[in-house]
Amino acid sequence: MMLSLLLLIPLVGALSLALWPGNPSPGRMRTVALVVLGLQLIWSLLVLLRFDTGLSGMQLQESFVWVGSIGLDYRLGVDGLSMPLVLINSALTLVSAICTRDINQRPRIYFALLLVISGAVNGAFLAENLLLFFLFYELELIPLWFLISIWGGVNRAYAATKFLIFTAVSGILILGAFLGLALLTGSVDFSLTPVTSERLAMGGQLVLLGALLVGFGIKVPLFPFHNWLPDAHTQASTPVSVLLAGVLLKLGTYGLLRFCMGLFPEAWALLAPGLAIWAAVSVLFGSLAAIAQQDMKRMVAYSSVGHMGYILLAAAAATPVALLGAVFQMVSHGLISALLFLLVGIVYRKTGTRDLSVLHGLLNPERGLPFTGTLMILGVMASAGMPGMAGFISEFMVFRGSITAFPLATLLSMVGSGLTAVYFLLLVNRAFFGRLAVTPASDAVSDGRLDVRLAPVAPRETIPAMGLAFAVVAIGLLPSGLGKLSEAASTSMAQLPALVAALQLAALHPWGVG
Repeated sequence: MMLSLLLLIPLVGALSLALWPGNPSPGRMRTVALVVLGLQLIWSLLVLLRFDTGLSGMQLQESFVWVGSIGLDYRLGVDGLSMPLVLINSALTLVSAICTRDINQRPRIYFALLLVISGAVNGAFLAENLLLFFLFYELELIPLWFLISIWGGVNRAYAATKFLIFTAVSGILILGAFLGLALLTGSVDFSLTPVTSERLAMGGQLVLLGALLVGFGIKVPLFPFHNWLPDAHTQASTPVSVLLAGVLLKLGTYGLLRFCMGLFPEAWALLAPGLAIWAAVSVLFGSLAAIAQQDMKRMVAYSSVGHMGYILLAAAAATPVALLGAVFQMVSHGLISALLFLLVGIVYRKTGTRDLSVLHGLLNPERGLPFTGTLMILGVMASAGMPGMAGFISEFMVFRGSITAFPLATLLSMVGSGLTAVYFLLLVNRAFFGRLAVTPASDAVSDGRLDVRLAPVAPRETIPAMGLAFAVVAIGLLPSGLGKLSEAASTSMAQLPALVAALQLAALHPWGVG
C-alpha cells in the first residue's frame, strides 16, 4: 500500500475539499490543502527510505487485476527513474499551494484541482500498465485546463483552449500507439516488456514509435510542437506555472524514456541519429526564441523548450552517463524553472508588468526588490549552467555522455546552452540594473527623487523561492545523492542490447562519430 497511498492521499484530500460542508473560507481550504500536500511529501520521503538504490528494476510493487478483459490492471512500481520525479511532484505541488494567496474565487475547487493533479501525476510516474498510465496521464488534463481558464490572465480562454487541443491530440496519439501495440502483437497485457523484431516487424515498430514521439513531444514540448506552452505560461497564474514547468512537462520526458525508448529499443536505435538532431534543433530554437522575448514569463517559458531538448539528446545517445544526466536535467529544470517563475510572479505583483522594455533597476537596495533580484541572479546562473549549481552537473553529464555518439548534435546543443546565458543576462541587465524605473502598480508610488518606490516583499513571499534556491545549490554541490538514487536504473536502461547496437550503428552514421 505504500505506493497506493501516494495516489490516495491527494485524491482523498481533493474529495474531502469538494465535500466540505458549508461555505468555508479560502484560508481554511488552503490550510487543508497544505496539510494534505505536506502528508504526501512526508510519505514520499518514507517511500524513499524504503527504496533500495542498488536495484535497477521496479520496487515496492503492487498489483491486482482490475478490468482483465481489456488488459487494464492496477500495477504500480517505482525505480530510479520515477522516484526522483515523485519527490519533485510532491515538493513542487506543495510549493504551488504555499505561494497561492488571495484565491477568493472558488477556492474549494482550486485547491481540489491542485490535489487531483498531484495524485494523477504520481499515478502516471508509478504505473506499470500502459492503460493505467494513460488514465493518469489524461486525468491531469482537465484540472489544469480549469486552473488556466478560470484563474488565468486576460486571454486565459484562448490559452486554455490551445492547451486542451494540443494535449488532447497528445493523448489520442499515445492511446492509439498503446492499442496498436496490443493489436499488432496480439497481446493485451499492456506491460512494459520491450518489443523486439520477433514480436513485431520493424515497420510496425516505427509507426507506433512515431506516434509516441509526437504524443510525448507535444507534452515535453519539443519544436515544432511547443506552440501551446508560451501562451499557457503567460496566462496561467504563478502557482500554476510552477506546477506546469516543474512537474507536468516531465510527463513528456518521462514518456520518452520509459515508453518510447523502453518499449521500442530496436526502432529507437534506428531513429537515434535523427532524434539527436531533433534535440539540437529544439535546443537552438528555444534559446533563440527566448532571446527575442520582451515578456519575462515568455522568456522563461521558451527556455523550457530548449532545456527539455537536452533530455531527448541524452535519450538518443542512451549511454549510462547521458541517461543519468537526463534524470538530473529533469530534476534540475523542475527546481530552476519553478524558482524563476516564482520570482517573475513577485516582480509582476510589485510592479504590475513583466515587460523588459519597461522594467529597470529593480536591484535598487532602497526602493527596489534587492533580495528578489539576488535570487533571480542565482536562478539564471543555475539555468545557464554555472558550476556549483544543479544546471551545470545535469548539462555536463548529458554532453559528456552524448558527445561520443553524436558529436555534431551535442556541439549544437552546447551552443544552445551558451545562448541561455545570453538571454538571461539580457533579462537581468534590463530588469534589475540601471536606474529604478517601472510602470507603477497599485503598490508603487512616486517619491520625487526616483521614479517609484516599490512595496517591500514580505518574507513569506520569498520563503518558497529560498527553499528552491537552496535545493538548486545543494544538488550542484552534492550531486552524489541523486546520482546514487538513479544510477542503477540509468545503467540498466543503457544496457538494452538494441541500445548498445545503436551506439555501434551511430559510429558508422554520417551524423555520428564516423
